[in-house]
Amino acid sequence: MAAQNRLVSIVVPVFNEQEALPAFHAGLVGALEGLPYEFHILYVNDGSSDQTSAILEDLQSANPRVEVLELSRNFGHQAALTAGMAHAIGDYVITMDGDGQHPPALIKEMLALAEQGYELVLTQRVEERRAGFKQWTSRTFYRFINWIGDTDITPGGADFRLMTRSVVNAINSMPEHHRFLRGMVAWAGYRKVILPFQPPQRLAGTSKYTLRKMLRLTTDAVFSFSLVPLYISTTIGFLFLVLALLESIYVLSFWISGRQDMLVPGWSSTMFVLLIVGGSLMVALGIIGLYIGYIFQEVKGRPVFLVRKHQLAAKYRDAADKTLHEE
Repeated sequence: MAAQNRLVSIVVPVFNEQEALPAFHAGLVGALEGLPYEFHILYVNDGSSDQTSAILEDLQSANPRVEVLELSRNFGHQAALTAGMAHAIGDYVITMDGDGQHPPALIKEMLALAEQGYELVLTQRVEERRAGFKQWTSRTFYRFINWIGDTDITPGGADFRLMTRSVVNAINSMPEHHRFLRGMVAWAGYRKVILPFQPPQRLAGTSKYTLRKMLRLTTDAVFSFSLVPLYISTTIGFLFLVLALLESIYVLSFWISGRQDMLVPGWSSTMFVLLIVGGSLMVALGIIGLYIGYIFQEVKGRPVFLVRKHQLAAKYRDAADKTLHEE
């Protein structure tokens, strides 16, 4: 299929981005001008409470290629991306953030790589401008997740990526509730290439990725892609069994040698052992409980997101109806 006949969907999740959205959209449209593709821009409003919804309506009124998907509440960044991918109709689907830190100018190069036969174009942040703490936590996270998991996830990876239709269909077929898309895309395989980029400053506003959300994403990544925590719990259990056996041999040695009078139990040592054993058991039970909690949420089968309003792009309504019907 010639590039002129390909439809490219740009999926942009937004949450309270009223300050950055107009400038981002102008930059995105400018970057797409002159490229030999048809473009479909899908904004996913992830439960914004500011004027983001009104701005998106204005953008759609001015551009027939713009589509707006409003979720019923804030489901989170990964859920918003999932919603966008589920409604994207393009032969290529590009996901990116709407705060300006994923430069639209890179789209041209991403499409060129896709035309070379790559099914997945991943981007990798060059983090020279990031604060020391964030840079350290990012490096630590990727080292840890790649150490405990079987899936190789690109360090410094971003949710700024291009996927062919086959990749999107594969990701859409994965039903898990706790979604770590960087890991899911890496697990899926496919022919990929990594495109490094320097993230610019935000266009306006502040990051919506709080420490709590980052910790939640880390937890989802760990417990969705690795059983190592369970292995650690089991190892600790066996370790204490070995220590108990050694202690038994030690005590028996006093009885065999007739030195029972030396077996004077010490309160401090007893409490020390009890605290270690009790603490280890609680950690192990907590890890097991987290896995059971994840299983509980998966078996309920609740949707990852709910749509409050779906405003189709005027130019691609027929194509959207056909694509969603086929899926």
